[in-house]
Amino acid sequence: MLGSPVRLFYLLIIVSMDFASLPLTLEAVVEAKHLDHLDHMNVMWYTHFFDAATWAWYETFDFGKAYHHESGFGSFALETHTRYLAELRSGDQLRITTRVLARNAKLFHYIHFMQRASDGELAASCELLGVHINMATRRSAPMPERVAAHLDQLIAAHSQLRWEAPLSGAIKLKQK
Repeated sequence: MLGSPVRLFYLLIIVSMDFASLPLTLEAVVEAKHLDHLDHMNVMWYTHFFDAATWAWYETFDFGKAYHHESGFGSFALETHTRYLAELRSGDQLRITTRVLARNAKLFHYIHFMQRASDGELAASCELLGVHINMATRRSAPMPERVAAHLDQLIAAHSQLRWEAPLSGAIKLKQK
């Protein structure tokens, strides 16, 4: 968990964030198998749930497993940055929402927010950089126009939010 000065700064940013305007991409319950010896959800399960949220989000615009298997194209994660802000314990229900930040022809930048459903506290965030891939060459490739257009719609809508996404500053996306 974050030390108190950093956590306080981050909490000041969080106060203004309204996750209800973002697409809900995953709901789950923390089970005993997700806990570590400290009796809270282990970091590997945060990664698991954020990955599940990515795939669920992809399915909402036909960019999921069927697209990846049938088109000859796919997507890889190039970079992630996760912040752990509050504990999740056994029995806690979690909700993940997703905000799209930017894209270029081949790359897309987005962030997931994981909240504890009972009180809305932000438990973690995961900022990601994804790439569209030609699976035959295993190299980056331009996204299909329909995917790019969908991401553009989300970027436009999410840029109208009254709060800045709390980004790491580590992920940079060049516009091409």
